[in-house]
This record gives sequence, structure tokens and C-alpha cells, in this order.
Amino acid sequence: MPKVDRNNPVRAKSSESTHSLMEFMKRFPDDEACLNWLWRTRCSEDGEHAYCRKCKQDRPFKRYKTAQRRQSWTCTACGLHVQPTAGTIFEGSATSLHLWFYAMYLMASTRCGVSAKQLERELGVTYKCAWRIFNKIRNVAMADLSGPLSGDVEVDEASVDGKPRKPQGRHQSIAIGPSRRSEAMKLRERSRATVFAAVERGGRIKATVLPSRRGPGLKKQVIEWVEPESIVITDEWPSYNGLDQHFIAHSRINHSAGWYVQGDTHTNTVEGFFGHLKPSIKGTYRRVSHKWLQGYLNEFTWRRNARLEPESMFDQLLQRAAA
Repeated sequence: MPKVDRNNPVRAKSSESTHSLMEFMKRFPDDEACLNWLWRTRCSEDGEHAYCRKCKQDRPFKRYKTAQRRQSWTCTACGLHVQPTAGTIFEGSATSLHLWFYAMYLMASTRCGVSAKQLERELGVTYKCAWRIFNKIRNVAMADLSGPLSGDVEVDEASVDGKPRKPQGRHQSIAIGPSRRSEAMKLRERSRATVFAAVERGGRIKATVLPSRRGPGLKKQVIEWVEPESIVITDEWPSYNGLDQHFIAHSRINHSAGWYVQGDTHTNTVEGFFGHLKPSIKGTYRRVSHKWLQGYLNEFTWRRNARLEPESMFDQLLQRAAA
């Protein structure tokens, strides 16, 4: 006899997965199973009784087969139709719920993201449909709804979309002077998106796209996101000047002097997030439009924050999609 049952594969204890593909297929084998899950989660715990808005009380509901293949349950007393997809990201979509759920499973089980082109190949849908599915999940189900950060909070900003080109030809070997460095900075401001992030040590992270890393916008975002009773840790960038007036303490690490860690003063946690975000965008998506960049930030911050919860990432995403 083999040591394992090949007809009933079990997730290994050493696996980092919190919800395997086999578990997903057993739980949601088809569109009907997905619809029934939505019905029980959003409307009826026992699957038979639900609150009727027309009768204004709990009533028995039944699902009848119709020529329109309506995805709804009907009140046996007044005939009110209740659609469990109403008010969710699935509302108005002709795409199978099974494909929607599988797309969420992929997003919850990967670390570096999945491109819409890959989802097109996986689901057998059009690229437009795959991109719409991902866009809805990122901007609705993965949107950041948490409150301000607290404790020791690291803050930093970064540019995405690659690096400015190096000087070409005979000027390539010449050291970069102040004027050329200034030109590179201006190029970065004009052509590259500025991503700002703040992270609690051992806790949550927030990230957003800012118009510029210069001016009061950067400091304003820190004040909005972080509780006044917190300690803020940043680098020496001038836009962070004056934060000590809004928080208990403001610690700074001088990267220009070659310092990266001084006791508890460092920004390695938030820089680690950027070290994951930027290679993932470059390797998986190749390039992201500034218009849609916030959705991708939602995905990466949600995935990182979801690790703090005991429930599997897939279950967390399902609950948020059904809210």
C-alpha cells in the first residue's frame, strides 16, 4: 500500500500554503458551489431562510429554475427575488463565479503577483475580461480600510518604473557632476511615479502614490497615516523636516553618511517592502501605468497585511469580496 492516498491528496505540514489547489477544487468544484457559498455567507446561514425586505421578516426562500437562468432565490411568501451577487464585485458580470473565485485564489497564493495575460491563459477568457477581474479585486476587495498606524513606524518613499538612463558615448566614463545629478533628479520627478509607504514594526503597512516627493505633501501624508503617540523613523530627506512637532519622537538615519542601522533607528522594514514591490512589478507586469499603480499597491500591501491574520489569505479575500 502506498503511504498516501493519491485520490485524496493532503497538504503537507511543511508547506507554506494556507489553502492548496486541491482544497480549492474540493470546496468550489463549479459555479453552483460558489453561488451557494455567497448565498449562505451574505443572506442565509441555513441556506433556506433569509430576511425578506418586502415582508420585513425572515421567510423561507427557494431557488427556481428559470429560462433566464437567474442567479437568485425567491421568497415563497411574496415572490421577492434576492441575488447574492448584488452589491459585490461580481454584480453585473457574465463571467462564471468559479473563474472569479479561482482568480482570487491565484492572487492570494502568489507572492509576486499574477499578470492579466497569465490569467487570460489560465481562465480561457479575453484579456479585457481578465484585466477587469483583477482591477475589481485590487481596487475594491483589496482596498485599504484600516485605521492609522501606531508604535514605531518606519516611513520612506521610492520611485518605480526603472532608472534614468546613464550618459551615453564618450561622456559615460565621466563622473556625474552636480548639474547632471540635478537633471537626473528632475527626470525622476517627471517620468517616474513616487510611491510612499509607512509600516508598523511587526504590524501593518500602508502605501500610496504621491504626485511628488518634494514639498509638504510627503509630511502631510505621514501626519494623516500615523497616530500622534507614535515614534516615526525616516531617512534624512528634507521633506520630513518638522515631524518631531507632530509625534512623540522623530528618529532619522543618515544614508548619505553611509549609515543604515544605528541601534533601533533604521528603515530596513519599509525598504524591504520596496525591495519586494519593485522587482515584482518589473518581473511580472513589466510596466505599470501611473493611472492604475494604486491598485497594484493595494494588492501588495493587502497580501503583506493578510499574513498577520490566522485565517487563510484566500478566505480573507473571499470575505472582503462578499462584503
